[in-house]
Amino acid sequence: MKRTFDLIFSLVGLIFLAPVLLIIGMLVRFNLGSPILFRQKRPGLNGQIFEMIKFRTMTDETDENGCLLSNKYRLTKLGRFLRKSSMDELPELWNVLKGQMSIVGPRPLKVEYLELYNEHQKKRHHVKPGITGWAQINGRNSISWEERFDLDVWYVANQSTLLDLKILILTVLKVIKRDGVEHKVDEVAGRFKGNINSE
Repeated sequence: MKRTFDLIFSLVGLIFLAPVLLIIGMLVRFNLGSPILFRQKRPGLNGQIFEMIKFRTMTDETDENGCLLSNKYRLTKLGRFLRKSSMDELPELWNVLKGQMSIVGPRPLKVEYLELYNEHQKKRHHVKPGITGWAQINGRNSISWEERFDLDVWYVANQSTLLDLKILILTVLKVIKRDGVEHKVDEVAGRFKGNINSE
């Protein structure tokens, strides 16, 4: 049922949003250059690695030593708008169509975090990662890592079609109100350093 919903939603979304995707792609190309898409390896179902795609929102500016500047200096006005509106996430519909992600599920985080999760937190990978999820409508980056993971695991244990619909509706409302979407970068909440000894 969930996979059928994901297939229909992602396919319809990609078709109807094609003009929007094209316009955003052109704006990104004009403002940031190439590449248009940001690609990064992320862990999916059971920790299997896949390549997640999003619209690029930051420049490649470096300091005098050739090191990338921090995110806050590389995030452009266009990038900030795309993140606030969550439109930078739209290409992930392709990941959903391919079966690597779901519309609703725990957000896919960095691969380097995999070895830092305790047994409780690892349960977030018992389902496919999602474009939006229970943690995203309950605080997003304004809550601690531990709270985010607890919300993810709660979703895994309580997932249902009705819960997914509720999350989708609340996600749309939060995006419209721009509630909790001021920043959508993992580093804004601080890098997860692990708490392996806690259960």
